Amino acid sequence: MTEKLQSSGIKDWPEDDRPREKLFSKGAAALSNSELLAILLRTGAQGQSAIDLARKILDQFGTFRNMIQTDVRDWQTFKGLGPAKIAQIHAALEIGRRFREVEVRPGQRKISSARDVVEIVMPQMRDLKTEVFKVAYLNSNHRLIVIRNAAQGTVNQAMPIVREIIHDALQNFAAAIICVHNHPSANLSPSPEDKKFTGELCAAGKLMGVKVLDHIIIGDGAYFSFLDEGLMG
Repeated sequence: MTEKLQSSGIKDWPEDDRPREKLFSKGAAALSNSELLAILLRTGAQGQSAIDLARKILDQFGTFRNMIQTDVRDWQTFKGLGPAKIAQIHAALEIGRRFREVEVRPGQRKISSARDVVEIVMPQMRDLKTEVFKVAYLNSNHRLIVIRNAAQGTVNQAMPIVREIIHDALQNFAAAIICVHNHPSANLSPSPEDKKFTGELCAAGKLMGVKVLDHIIIGDGAYFSFLDEGLMG
């Protein structure tokens, strides 16, 4: 009898206790983290249900956010997890990350401060493992036209090109721009290269009639603004 119980899966549970049925009857918000993860897993391994496997995964990583920062090697210790299940989990985590992104419609969002930009890009950038450099292009009323990637780099360096940023600004009829990049190390202090680049971009922008309003560095839930710190000259 004990052996039968140990090998039974979720399908043998009372219907009200099954994660999928519970989701349909009570809504996804009623499910625990392990129940949500079990729905993605669908099956466990011999001797453990999908719920048991989900609990082990959560015990290991703690939160869904921590899972985003892992790679395949971190998952190989779990019995019953193959490439397909790992891919499903990572896909779901990425969907969740993208869902947190603030929807931005051209010509509608007015940018009045560094915080306005941070609210848009923080969900996208706080967990990145490499530096990414973005540029927010604004019209003459400081309403957002578009935010685009300008460069993607290594763990501690992204190398945007000044002339390409100014060219994109002119192509998008932008009157002003705000630069943003992340520091995966969570050290928000601007590097000498950050300061040098900002100075060169401001000079090029002034020459071409594009105002560089700010350069923002994104960390883990915090940010550094060149403008707020009086470093925009």
